[in-house]
This record gives sequence, structure tokens and C-alpha cells, in this order.
Amino acid sequence: MPGGTYTLVLERNVSGPIAVGALGERAVPAGWYAYTGSALGSGGFSRIDRHRAVAAGDNDTRHWHIDYLLGDAATTIERVVTTEADVECAVARRVDGPTAAGFDRVDAFGCSDCDCRSHLTYHEQGDRLVDAVTDAHGAAREAAATE
Repeated sequence: MPGGTYTLVLERNVSGPIAVGALGERAVPAGWYAYTGSALGSGGFSRIDRHRAVAAGDNDTRHWHIDYLLGDAATTIERVVTTEADVECAVARRVDGPTAAGFDRVDAFGCSDCDCRSHLTYHEQGDRLVDAVTDAHGAAREAAATE
């Protein structure tokens, strides 16, 4: 199965704190989130199926920060964008980049194995976030193709 980088576009319909493993309790407002991760192992993008199972309540195992957010009933996966390349950090940084335009990162979330500030970005408007995710994947794909 192919693998690469994926971004989950999530909607959260209730504000409130969530305990996120070693990160502790985080305030998580209602709105839209983009979580960028990698699926480079032998299972490839089947990792997305695991995320869907956690979000549906069919899997209670919590390995990664995102599992805690997905495991909360107020959070749903609305869209998944994939790129068959190892561009996880490039995508996360591009999605997080336009912070002046209403984007806000959730510091230290999902990036314990790299030097990024976050792999989870928030915006109140889903369409603005989806556009940022789509653009980030396209730019990262282009950059990877020229390397």
C-alpha cells in the first residue's frame, strides 16, 4: 500500500479542554483543525483507517497526540488530503504559516519527533483551512518533485 503524508481536516463542534497524554490538558475551542502526519511504514495510508476508527469510537488505543483529539466525541474527520511523498513537516509548516490571517497553531501538538512548532493548526472557518491544506500539499508536492 502506498504511503506518504496526510492531513486530516477536522471539525470540532464544542469548546472544551482535552487531556492529551504527556502534553497534559489543552484548551480546544470549537472550529476547524488540520492535523498533518506521515504514513511511511509498511501499512502506508492505512494509518488513516486507524484514525477513522478512533474517531468513530471503534478503537480506544491512544498512541499519538491526535488520538486524544479524535477520541473526543465533539471531533469529526471531515476531509483527508494525501501526498505520496515524505513532506510532513513541509506541509505542516505551510498550513501553519498564515497565522496573521486567523490561523493558530496548537503548540507542540503532533511534532515530538521533529523541530516543528506544531502539526495541528486551527481556524474558525473550514473553507479557509481546506484551502490552506490543499495549497500546502500542492506546494510540497511540487518542491519534492524538483528535488
